[in-house]
Amino acid sequence: MASLLAVGWHFLQRQLRSLPVPTTSYAGCIVIVTGANGGLGLEAARHLARLGAARVILACRRTDAGEAAKADIEKSITTTHAGRSAVPVIEVWPLDLCSFDSVRAFCRRAERELERLDVLLANAAVLHTEGFRMAEGYEMQVTTNVISTFLMVLMLLPLMRRTAARWNVETTVTVVASEAHFFTRFVEKDQPRIFECFRPGGAEYDRYGTTKLLDILIVQELAERLDASSATGSPVVVNTANPGLCKSSLFRDLPWYAQPFVASTMLLLGRTLEEGSRALMAAAAGGRESHGKYVDSGKVDNPSPFVLSEEGKAVQKRAWDELMGILEDIEPGVLSGVFG
Repeated sequence: MASLLAVGWHFLQRQLRSLPVPTTSYAGCIVIVTGANGGLGLEAARHLARLGAARVILACRRTDAGEAAKADIEKSITTTHAGRSAVPVIEVWPLDLCSFDSVRAFCRRAERELERLDVLLANAAVLHTEGFRMAEGYEMQVTTNVISTFLMVLMLLPLMRRTAARWNVETTVTVVASEAHFFTRFVEKDQPRIFECFRPGGAEYDRYGTTKLLDILIVQELAERLDASSATGSPVVVNTANPGLCKSSLFRDLPWYAQPFVASTMLLLGRTLEEGSRALMAAAAGGRESHGKYVDSGKVDNPSPFVLSEEGKAVQKRAWDELMGILEDIEPGVLSGVFG
């Protein structure tokens, strides 16, 4: 959808961008990080704990891996801040984005047990290129990266609105996006029903980039809807974050013939997980100027030309309407969080 040369140059410029170590204080804040048992999510959670968050919820499909991540963070915080009086409470909560029931149970627990929610970092995602895997009636990447992610976002919005009102703060939802959205052909956009195309079959190898494009479109529309529901603008900031190419396990399921190219690119240009997590932290601390925006390698930047086009705007509205219909079927009344 964009020329390979232009996209390649864009990627190189952003990939070489220096990312400062996060310094924003999260004293007294409660934060949730999905996919926090490893990779970028673990490193972002470590930053949040280091910066004073009162409670850090590690939302993980595998709670055993989550407990190991918790111990690792606690050890690093104790070592780095020996003698500090306030050590954050780190908790592991089960969350399987392949299960709508799991998402609903997680969000209802948050409503019961959390007095506030300042940051939701929706980091968890999957990438598959071969073999069609299903979850909840849709291709697994769509279920995980889009449907369940926004089911969680919308179910937690009321808590984040109350947090903003009670403590007079801005709360933030950051959905992790990807440079891959520049490359997707998004063939489904020309069909009468976009999400119905994510049943068995279709452009499987293109699907990850499509899900990340949908994340950007839905966040843009969500920001517009949130602002329209408040005379003073939304107290909840929503944005997307591209961490760039990082040395994570995301690409472990790529076919064998793609592995040498990915490995060599990683070696030359790949960011460490800690460096990549700084991009997520920059978006989480982005403030009002990042609302509805694409935060690329730590700075508000333009997404793909398609996203900015008139066609992209029209597809954005269609995708929003379709997804909201799906989410209302899963959790009746979930849209009320958007309108206050």
